[in-house]
Amino acid sequence: MHMKSNRLLPLAVIILVLPALFGCPSKNEPTPSVPDQQLTKLSKTWKATTVTLDGQAQTGYTSFTIKLSGTAGQTTFDYTTTGRPALSPWAAAGKFTFGTDPATQLTRDDSLPVTYSVTDVAPIQLQMGFNYSGAGIAGRVNNVKGNWVFTFIPQ
Repeated sequence: MHMKSNRLLPLAVIILVLPALFGCPSKNEPTPSVPDQQLTKLSKTWKATTVTLDGQAQTGYTSFTIKLSGTAGQTTFDYTTTGRPALSPWAAAGKFTFGTDPATQLTRDDSLPVTYSVTDVAPIQLQMGFNYSGAGIAGRVNNVKGNWVFTFIPQ
């Protein structure tokens, strides 16, 4: 009987030590804040699939992309655009902050409020909407003034 217990001892040690070495995630790890969770979903390059102005499909956006990037814990993050037409409500680059509801609201650095929705399960999609009435990019406010809706997929 003594021999069997000596054989079982190393097995018992392995069973007890392995979970400690490779154990389960700690339950004490903090859940990321809502802005950090949203930033994780948003941080990628997005390609426009549809663009509307006042409900009318817009042309010239087939190559339009927006890249969103930032650092968790920061209150401001960056965007850069490519492929935008000459008449666009988007600057080449700028910054965003989260709005009152970080899960649905952003504010561009030109103080434009943007409502958005982003999914993190298939089909992954980002939709951004805003009413553009500012001074206009390149001074062309009359051509880009109105309610814009951009729908994107990851590039």
